[in-house]
Amino acid sequence: MPANAKADRADDIGRHLIDYGFAFFPTLIESAKGATLKDVDGCEILDFTSGQMCAILGHNHPEIVSAIEKACREALHLYSGMLSVPVVRLAEELAALLPPGLQKMLFLNTGAEANEAALRMAKLHSGRFEVLAFVGSWHGLTAGVSSVTYAAGHSGYGPALPGTMALPAPNCYRCPVRHCRDRCDMTCLEVGFALVDAQSVGSLAAVLAEPVLSAAGVIVPPPDYFRRLKAECEKRGMLLILDEAQTALGRLGANFAFEIFDVEPDFLSLSKTLGGGLPMAATVTSDAIEADCAAKGFLHVTSHVSDPLPAEVGRAVLRVLAAEDLNARSRRMGAYLRAGLEELRARHEAIGDLRGMGLLWGVELVKDRESREPDPEFGAAVTRRCMELGLSMNIVGVSGMAAIWRIAPPLTITEPEIDRGLEIIDRALTELR
Repeated sequence: MPANAKADRADDIGRHLIDYGFAFFPTLIESAKGATLKDVDGCEILDFTSGQMCAILGHNHPEIVSAIEKACREALHLYSGMLSVPVVRLAEELAALLPPGLQKMLFLNTGAEANEAALRMAKLHSGRFEVLAFVGSWHGLTAGVSSVTYAAGHSGYGPALPGTMALPAPNCYRCPVRHCRDRCDMTCLEVGFALVDAQSVGSLAAVLAEPVLSAAGVIVPPPDYFRRLKAECEKRGMLLILDEAQTALGRLGANFAFEIFDVEPDFLSLSKTLGGGLPMAATVTSDAIEADCAAKGFLHVTSHVSDPLPAEVGRAVLRVLAAEDLNARSRRMGAYLRAGLEELRARHEAIGDLRGMGLLWGVELVKDRESREPDPEFGAAVTRRCMELGLSMNIVGVSGMAAIWRIAPPLTITEPEIDRGLEIIDRALTELR
């Protein structure tokens, strides 16, 4: 089908839908299984993004389907003050994976909701209101967390919440303070807090951070970075909130990224990976913080808080994570994927940087490796060509400039599927350069 005809078809498909910032694909997806999607024309598409980074077990995993069927026979939704067996059991099973300081949890639907709840509790507990987040961060687009989502969504919506400030991200490929090249010595952290101290009105409440910044281009911090960040928080009486929407439950090869970086947060936010493709999120904190917030009248209720259906699915995700040893599989398949990407980088000058952990990788495209000038036009063209060849990939742009593939296939991806995806990328890069 000609490109203009496909564009017309995409416009026709979504004619009744609000344009919410994503270009609609020019076809309808009919079914999905594992890492493969099939459209209404019978074409197969290999999914290198796990849907919206959520289908961590692959699409329509049998355990997820079974959990949904079980909930359909028992209970889907209840009054918000009622608890069900799946909710209580999920809390117990998740608590068993977490340290003693993270045992109280609130079950919601999306990462934005979980981050909102964490911010509200942090402000209520501390009695303060100033919140920091990284440049390039993505924490959601609801009113509170959109103020500290620095990847996009600020222009045109009026003032952000008072007291929100940005910290430079530890990106050693494009050092935000023009200090390092290819090795972060954490000067950016020192500079960031110096600027914060200069701006603060004395009401510093919390830092909200992704352990690996995904929308910023898969920025992996130095090993000691989060210990240093936690120390800076403690100096100022601030709480540390880790948003593990994309990094928890096997994605990086561990149950939680905070284990890898050897730091325990005051709040843990879970979403995407916990739901295995369904809306499911959790805000987790300590007994002491929860008790203090409850005594102060904490209120954060939604129509679907503690719903049994997503809780049943969350339990299935935890079962499969353990039964199939997906942490080890993520590390093994991630190493296989990285080796393949390194081979592509050796052959294609356009690949300037490769970074990641487990099965979350960023591939940054440049015009040349010395200047590191981003090549967003080429990146967009190659991404489109990959889709035409049957590979779905996500490309992100930092400050509207960079072109970075965010590669995050399901943890159940196979070596032949990885090989097929790499062959498509290789072909697209070759054809278009």
